[in-house]
Amino acid sequence: MGRGRVQLRRIENKISRQVTFSKRRSGLLKKAHEISVLCDADVALIVFSNKGKLFEYSNDSRFFFSSFLLLNN
Repeated sequence: MGRGRVQLRRIENKISRQVTFSKRRSGLLKKAHEISVLCDADVALIVFSNKGKLFEYSNDSRFFFSSFLLLNN
């Protein structure tokens, strides 16, 4: 039997929040890569940490650049 639903709410403990962010970021980047490979899709992913650090993924650098420009306008 699977796990129950996780209640979505802010994690108050700073260290736990950072650990969760790191683990989920890794999983999100992996999923972005998987969908780009399996479905031959153009994927661009931009994630900022709470400290403002940028994490990005793109299967095509041209696609990432144009997506980033669209977000900034």
